[in-house]
Amino acid sequence: MSPPDRIVSLAPAATATCRELGVADRLVGITTHCRSELDGDPAVLGGWLDPDLDELETLDPDLVCTSDGLQAVVRDAIRERGIRVYHMDARTLPTVIEGFAALGDAVGRGSEGERLAERSRERLDRLRERRPADRPTVYCEEWAEPPMAAGNWIPEVVEAAGGHHPFVEPGERSRAITQDAVEAADPDHVVLHLCDHGSQVDPATFTDRDWDVDATVHVVDDRLLNQPSPNLIDGAERLAELF
Repeated sequence: MSPPDRIVSLAPAATATCRELGVADRLVGITTHCRSELDGDPAVLGGWLDPDLDELETLDPDLVCTSDGLQAVVRDAIRERGIRVYHMDARTLPTVIEGFAALGDAVGRGSEGERLAERSRERLDRLRERRPADRPTVYCEEWAEPPMAAGNWIPEVVEAAGGHHPFVEPGERSRAITQDAVEAADPDHVVLHLCDHGSQVDPATFTDRDWDVDATVHVVDDRLLNQPSPNLIDGAERLAELF
């Protein structure tokens, strides 16, 4: 199969990975959530859960990239139109990294994808080599109303960065968390990376709750932690600096 010349990315993670693979110039369509990942100006097709599929079809893409189980309905609707879709649904840190190589294959940049995956593993290994023996407890919050402890790959990213995130098992979905559960864990650090907020989060989002938690509160750009893309490795390095 020939490498795709016209790619539509309906997931920020796929867009960021395409950028790192050197095929951003082939992107002819993206979502509103992808714009911060690119310098170019491809067509914007709406949100990642409600893209305009009629407009997408007019772009005549060779490949459409989607991500996560939440986009399964969108993925299936595109396939019903006879358009090729590459779908990522990584839940753990190793599968995120494996996805870099897989997307590289899908866009005709297999060697670049393998190298990107290997560089990512090497960067994480370097972080693990520097971890302190006494790991701090870290509470990562993905959403504030209601408070949700971050899941998926986040526990493994925190572990690589030198911390311990006991609130969700690796690979499990983010879930609502109670005040009692956070207080009982007595975290040393609180990391706020609220979806779609970038780094524009007031620490008071957490500190004004009057929870009995004596922790340093950090705000981290959600793009560094919430998407299964190469940005996640930058996020791990950022957490290591904070811890």
